Amino acid sequence: MSSVISAGDAAPKVHLETTGGKVSIPSDSGRGLILFFYPKDNTPGCTNEAKDFTALKDEFDKKGFDIIGISRDSLASHEKFIAKQEIGFPLATDEDGSACEAFGVWKEKNMYGRKFMGIERSTFAIGADGMIIESWRKVRVKGHAEQVLSVL
Repeated sequence: MSSVISAGDAAPKVHLETTGGKVSIPSDSGRGLILFFYPKDNTPGCTNEAKDFTALKDEFDKKGFDIIGISRDSLASHEKFIAKQEIGFPLATDEDGSACEAFGVWKEKNMYGRKFMGIERSTFAIGADGMIIESWRKVRVKGHAEQVLSVL
């Protein structure tokens, strides 16, 4: 299990396949990156979170930040999710869980007394220099995208 990643730390290096092609994190694009981990495509909380980030995409662009959502769903699932919900940025697949492990978001969860492993909804703002600007754990969706934008 990885250690907790927080502001001031270097972002873990991972390579992912997204609906827009392959990406490396941290990015070498000269832009910052908002990386949000979510549990599952087409579920209510995840849909609302993705739509909230889509609604603010232009504002993130103006501040020099790209957005990527990550779950363990397949690229095919992501493509359907993007089309159905009109998501305005790429989604990355982490089917092997390597990015979840690297960022420390693969956690034991408990729902209705049943314990299972899953993604802890988390967001990381990564500067163009590859350093973590801020991290959010156990995210509550309502108002979260606005909160992330406000710290940039």
